[in-house]
Amino acid sequence: MLLAIAGVTALVVVMCTGTNGRALASRATPGIRTMFLADCAVCHGADARGTARGPTLERAGRAGVDYWVSTGRMPLSSPDATPQRHEPRYSPKQVRAIVDYVVTLTRNASPRIPNVDLSRASLSEGATQFQLNCAACHSSTGVGGALFERAAPPVLPATAIQAAEAIRIGPGQMPAFGKAALDARRLNDTVAYVKYLSHPRDRGGWALGHIGPLAEGAAIMIFGLGTLLLVTRWIGTRT
Repeated sequence: MLLAIAGVTALVVVMCTGTNGRALASRATPGIRTMFLADCAVCHGADARGTARGPTLERAGRAGVDYWVSTGRMPLSSPDATPQRHEPRYSPKQVRAIVDYVVTLTRNASPRIPNVDLSRASLSEGATQFQLNCAACHSSTGVGGALFERAAPPVLPATAIQAAEAIRIGPGQMPAFGKAALDARRLNDTVAYVKYLSHPRDRGGWALGHIGPLAEGAAIMIFGLGTLLLVTRWIGTRT
């Protein structure tokens, strides 16, 4: 009898979890639902299917929603504002709740938040992948850059999870790198190098703001050649 009751209970639970997203969302924490309706639905719609003001969230998955909200890029102050990184509006607990709520509405959790493990990551391999796939837009030192009709933000403020999420989802005009392009090992290597760029070990010389070879070349031209010219002129006047 007990086994029969347990089996019926499990069946009921499975049937309940098969209800549509709206029914599940209606039972979400009232505060989170109110927060979503107040801050997100104006652009993405109450059902997260998008409106004329904003795109659908059906393909955002856990990784997409977590990235945009945890970096403070969402919600926007107005539909016409440009998403930029700033202090998140919500606490980490609220961000997780919003992610769960959107996934409940869209019934799509993919792409999922990557499982990042940097304990065995290779900085040298990460540097190679970063130079091949990221440096063209974000610069070799991760401080960001600008190309024709697009701008790449700095990667230095990103957490390890946020960096991995950006690689997988391709926010904005950035391409998404799937597992065929960067498998789990190379993803960890790349993220490890991104975190290294936040606090690089400068071995000799001046860091010069870590803004890349241009600054180093300018320093050589101005100070190196300038000093050489002054010394040459001083020697010439003495002779």
